[in-house]
Parts: sequence; C-alpha cells; structure tokens
Amino acid sequence: MDLIIKILIGLIALIHCYILWLEMFAWTTRGPKAFNKPLQELEKSKVLAANQGLYNGFLAAGLIWTFFISDARWHTNVALFFLICIAVAGIYGALTVTKKIFFIQAVPALLAIILILIR
Repeated sequence: MDLIIKILIGLIALIHCYILWLEMFAWTTRGPKAFNKPLQELEKSKVLAANQGLYNGFLAAGLIWTFFISDARWHTNVALFFLICIAVAGIYGALTVTKKIFFIQAVPALLAIILILIR
C-alpha cells in the first residue's frame, strides 16, 4: 500500500510540474491546443496563468517534500495537507472552469487521500 501511495503522490507531483510548465512557460505556445482556446484569448491572460503556474509548482514542491520526511506522522500530515489543497482546487476548478479539471486534479488527489486514510 505504501508503494502505491508513493507512486500516486509522485504522479500527482509530476502532473503539477507539467501544469507549472504549461502555465508559466508554454501558455501561448502549447496552451491554445491544451485548452482549446484561441491564442489571442490566452495572450490576455498570460501573466495570470504564470501566477497560477507558480501556485501549482508550490503544490508539486509540497508533495515532493514528503519524499524527504522520515517521520511517519509528519510525512502523512504534510502529504494530506497538500493533497487536500489539490483536491479542493480541482473541485473548485471543475465547478468554475471545466469538469475536466476534476478528473485531472481532484480524482488522483482524492484517491491518494483515501488510500492514506485507510492505510
């Protein structure tokens, strides 16, 4: 079970590193295809997207940090904190932007939370 949780946390961290890259560095190059939006629309929100990307990077950093925490209780608490943040962000994004965000962000985080809690 611990290995599955670690793999899931690593996968979620990678997803958020990808989101960081996409929003901070590829918003106007890969963004139009990834978000199915015209380039002109994304140009207007480039600074805002970079800010969002930075926040996603902090979420990824928090999850990556858990791999270096040796105390089991702290590891669990830090992992749960960042996974809950991601789940809430994914649910909010699904309600306000697109349902796709729920499946990309919230579902993996919720699955990891459930596995941690039943462990």
